[in-house]
Amino acid sequence: MQSFSNAGGGAIVLTMAERIIENRAYLSEIDGKIGDGDHGVNMAKGFGMAAERLKGAEATLSGALDTLGTVLMTEIGGSMGPLYGVMFTEFAETIEGMDTIDAAAFSRMLHAGLAGIQSIGSAKVGDKTLIDTLVPAIEAFDAATSAGRSFAEALDALVAAAEAGRDSTLNLVARIGRASRLGERSLGVLDAGATSCAIILKTLCEGARARLG
Repeated sequence: MQSFSNAGGGAIVLTMAERIIENRAYLSEIDGKIGDGDHGVNMAKGFGMAAERLKGAEATLSGALDTLGTVLMTEIGGSMGPLYGVMFTEFAETIEGMDTIDAAAFSRMLHAGLAGIQSIGSAKVGDKTLIDTLVPAIEAFDAATSAGRSFAEALDALVAAAEAGRDSTLNLVARIGRASRLGERSLGVLDAGATSCAIILKTLCEGARARLG
């Protein structure tokens, strides 16, 4: 059965921070069309601060996710800090103490993160939020493993579903948050949270896939 080591997995979180920082201007640009325009700036700030604390630390994946979650929850403004903060701390708690992470543990981790977000936010699929990326991604992963696909194949299915979920927000009217005040004018624009969530999930999955043994 395929699995990857928790030890050294902190490098995945460092790569995640690089991807978010690379996309800072893009995320703020799309956020600016229907939101505050600060999504990329806030995310890059938070991920950058976490990366500084993790550099050279040889952290486990669980330890690095906990560091990232804590920074986002306590030091970043806006609506996304607490949402992503609780997601990452729930991820961390689920796999803490595990030597290796298999597909079942990865699924439990994803579900815990989603439950954390849902405990503080009311968004559902179709509301034009990060939930439109996260929920289909988790469902695709679970469907793949239930069908007997390998961990690697399930990770690929997750990424494809996350990107399709992100793209689905183009055709949605925002029902939650600042963008909801625009009504129909929020059509035709990607949701920034759904977009950053797709980046995060893709980087997490690529990192896990590269370490499978």
